[in-house]
Amino acid sequence: MRVDLGNALSEVADPGLSRTELDELDERVADAHERIERGMADADHGYAALNLPETADPDAIRAAVEPFADAEAVLTVGIGGSALGAATLARGLPSDTDAYFLDNVDPEHVSRLLDSLPLDSTAVNVVSRSGTTAETLANFLVVRDEMADAGVDWTERTFVTTGDEGNLRRLAEKEGLPALDVPDGVPGRFSVLSTVGLACAAIQGHDLDAILAGASDEADRLAGSLYDSPAYAYGAVSYALEERGAAVNAMMPYAESLETFAEWFAQLWAESLGKDGRGQTPARALGATDQHSQLQLYRAGPHDKMVTLVRPENYEDRAIPTTDLDGLSYLGGSTLGDLLDAEFEATEASLAAAGQPNVRVEIDRVDERSLGELLYGMEAACVLYGELADVSTFTQPAVEWGKRAARGLLGGGDFEEADAVAEKTTLTVE
Repeated sequence: MRVDLGNALSEVADPGLSRTELDELDERVADAHERIERGMADADHGYAALNLPETADPDAIRAAVEPFADAEAVLTVGIGGSALGAATLARGLPSDTDAYFLDNVDPEHVSRLLDSLPLDSTAVNVVSRSGTTAETLANFLVVRDEMADAGVDWTERTFVTTGDEGNLRRLAEKEGLPALDVPDGVPGRFSVLSTVGLACAAIQGHDLDAILAGASDEADRLAGSLYDSPAYAYGAVSYALEERGAAVNAMMPYAESLETFAEWFAQLWAESLGKDGRGQTPARALGATDQHSQLQLYRAGPHDKMVTLVRPENYEDRAIPTTDLDGLSYLGGSTLGDLLDAEFEATEASLAAAGQPNVRVEIDRVDERSLGELLYGMEAACVLYGELADVSTFTQPAVEWGKRAARGLLGGGDFEEADAVAEKTTLTVE
């Protein structure tokens, strides 16, 4: 992973950082790196995620999913970090085994998806650390019922990824289901390089060792200076730009296969850093598609954001046919890749010309090793940002508040958060 900060410097951007400010920030990065290293060494909660390239066990994952080697499709039932990491890998890498995700409880979507699946040849992975996640368990009960109605023995097509205790663990023990352990100390949004994110990839035939090797490469680059670590460079500059007013981070990959990566990044950034009135609001965009929509705001709107432009340097290209149509002949002899690269560089220059800070992130190609680098790099960047901002990176109290409110509304207990729903102020216009 390579990170170019040139268009975040104050000589180009507003807000931006001067070279002197960047050097001063680097002194704080050194202190933060020491704290992160201690957390990793002690496998403290959250910091343990940065150890996953070494602590994950790909052989155990492959063994657990081996009974599903004949699957035509894999359905992951989870929500948030229990699904987005696996989806990023599945949608980023080609496979003959289709991957689907039930990460919402929209009843019409659930019904349409289940109606479309070959249930007798689908592997179902139910993912919840606690084994009590309401959305995940509700969807699983629906899937199980649908399989029974279709004459499919759900116990032969299902495995779980969960913690040591809880409903899913008890179900696995009762029904003899294969079970993968969610690693201790790893919050869901940091779990893509664990059993949570890699089980689906294993069923799809992807190279788990290469994913982890890429992550390990990026881990080896963590250092006491942002000038030596792409991950820390990105995290530190994102933090510093937010301090100077860039409260929005627009993540804009220039590869269709990385669109879900932007969704994964949005959860990582929002849930980890949105604390105590701090944090950048992640926005999701896709190049070159959103040059024709969102770029208008990013270039000509308020200077309250940074734009992150991500691209692979290598890809399978396709030639553009020649034509004698007026005004289009210049395209002939070029490739779609040439056009996409030109769009990328034009967007970057357009933002810089308008003084809008932007950062370039590049990977070699969209493959297992480079995705491992990119995912690990963004996790490390997020942890560093949290250290610099002095927020509790690995907690999510606002999310837990909503869970308790919903459970109370469904009769799952007496929770004061549910009472707040009845206190809603209304002003209805019909």
